[in-house]
This record gives sequence, structure tokens and C-alpha cells, in this order.
Amino acid sequence: MDRLEAMSILLTVVETGSLSAAGRRLNVPLATVSRKVSELEAHLGTRLFNRSSRQFTPTDAGLAYIASCRRILDDVEEAERIASGEFRTPKGDLIVTAPIVFGRLHLLPVAIDFLRIYPEIDIRIVFGDQMVDLLEDHVDLALRIGALPDSALFAIRLGTIRHVVCASPAYLAEHGVPRDLAELESHACVAFQTLSVGGQWKFNAVTITPRARLVVNTAEAAIAAAIAGVGVTRVLSYQVEDAVRSGALAVVLDQFEPPPLPVSLVHSGERLLPLKLRAFLDFATPRLKARVSQAALRPASDESAKAP
Repeated sequence: MDRLEAMSILLTVVETGSLSAAGRRLNVPLATVSRKVSELEAHLGTRLFNRSSRQFTPTDAGLAYIASCRRILDDVEEAERIASGEFRTPKGDLIVTAPIVFGRLHLLPVAIDFLRIYPEIDIRIVFGDQMVDLLEDHVDLALRIGALPDSALFAIRLGTIRHVVCASPAYLAEHGVPRDLAELESHACVAFQTLSVGGQWKFNAVTITPRARLVVNTAEAAIAAAIAGVGVTRVLSYQVEDAVRSGALAVVLDQFEPPPLPVSLVHSGERLLPLKLRAFLDFATPRLKARVSQAALRPASDESAKAP
């Protein structure tokens, strides 16, 4: 039995959820997939999966063995990369994930510049606001906004991003600049669902429920409505960077903002990073730090928060 081949098939079964789906992905007969899994179980003397007509789930022993298989195959892949010269010349595929808007505005331009310098590296960027498991989803690098949970992953701090309240100068001229959270609660607002849980806006220990004249599910829509004068909105600073710098929106009540959110690059923290990843980190880290610093929009002075 080729155990490395059997381990690879086993992981494909886990990833796809069934023997038949694994066979389709690998383009091998179902009988071959089933036999390889059975041979592994016979070799180990234990059952790796609970089988039923509707479910095919790993046993406790199977979960432990599957985790070991991933480590073994990753080590083999690393050894092959070293032998093939990848650790001498940056080359290969790099998979990166990032939040949709931040990724499009800041990570994508950096990645494009990187590709011009490293012609033998190809990048696949997965934009999404859901957190992915780097090991489970075979992702090399993740850009994350927010506090990071304790884990074995390695994080590089890029800076911080603010929650900001803003409105158009025309709206503030007509309705006045809110001086505190009580006044803000009486203003018309554009609610962005992701940052407005149950219609409420939380500022440290204070929670208010502003009048939601419009509720939208994307930051771009909330910003467009605020620029049009519909009301006050609350988004992340990088999302309104251009609008604030152009004067289309003005930030208010910055003294009430909650602590800023950290922005980090996260990877598996291997002792010997593939050169393709090391090259990207060395190139992207200082450029992303500069972009995050600009996107943080330093808090406005008291004078700039007054009505125009």
C-alpha cells in the first residue's frame, strides 16, 4: 500500500464529504477510493469513519489521524519545494484572503505591483468577510481586521482602523453637528447592517438607537446615501477614506469612538517559510502599513468637527 497516496485520498474524502465526491475530484473510480480507505483502516486496526446511508463522518481516532496526515503531507510538500529550488527562487502559487472592501482598495494594488516584480509567482486572492481556517482551506496568508483569537498562527500587525460617524457637509449645515451621543440619537441615520446590530450603535459602554431612515447591507451603499444627504452613517475609516479626503463626508464625534480595530497579516508561522510567502511578506508589509496608516484617518480636531 502506498501510504502517502492513501493519506492524500483520505484527506480528499474529508474535504469533499464523501467517497464518491472524492472519486470525482481525483478522477478515480469510487471502488478505488473505498479500497484505499479500507486498507488504511486495516493497517491501523481501527475505524476512521462512521458510515451510514446519509452520513460519513470521522471517528475520534479518524480526526486525530487526519490531522497527522495533513502534517505529514505538508512536510513532504515542503521537502519537495526545497528540492525543486522553490526556497532559492521565489515561485509557485500563493493563496491570500482578505475582507472584500479593504482587500479591493488596499491589498489588490499591492499584489498587482508584487506580480510585476516576481513573474514566477502566481497569486489567488479570495475576497470575503467571513474568517477562513488557514490550514483547513490551504490558505497561505490572511489579512484580518479585528482582535485575533489565541492560536498557533503568527500575526504581523499592520496598524489600526477606526469606527467613524460621518455625514455630508450639506446635511450637517442643515441639521447641525451632533455634539454628543444623545444628540446623535435624534439625527436621521443610514444604518449599515454589519455595524448596526439590532438597529443599535455601540460606543464603548454607551449604546444608542438612532432613527434609521435607511438600512442597507453594504458599506458602499451606506456611504453613497450619506454623501447624498440622507443622514449620518457609521462605517470603518478605510471605507470612507476617499470621501472624507475629498470633502464629500465629514467625521464627527471622534472623541466617542471605541478603541480602533487592529489590522494584521496572519500565516501559519512555519519555521522555514516558503520563499514565495517570505518574498510577499517582505514586499507587502511596509506598503500595507503605510496604506493602513492613511486609511485610519487621524481623528479630526474640534474645529474640523464643527458645521461648515
